[in-house]
Amino acid sequence: MALERRRILFSGRVQGVGFRATTSWLARGFEVAGYVRNLPDGQVEVVAEGDGPMIDGFVEAIRSDLGGFIRDVDSSPLPVGEPPLEEFGVRY
Repeated sequence: MALERRRILFSGRVQGVGFRATTSWLARGFEVAGYVRNLPDGQVEVVAEGDGPMIDGFVEAIRSDLGGFIRDVDSSPLPVGEPPLEEFGVRY
């Protein structure tokens, strides 16, 4: 499968509710690299790299576990490999 990288923005009541920790924990079940972090505007940003179906499954798992806090999800492609991502973690 072809490697993809996506930037996914979650909006709603997504900060201060364990969103980053849960997202990082969920990433362990998927072959994805990247990070999750809070943005100053109140959104949470996830950058995920992996094959397309794996990223899709990861995003669905986030929606399934945290859907009560999410109002909107916006996804856009990013260039793969710049900079290289080796694991998934929380950024502060």
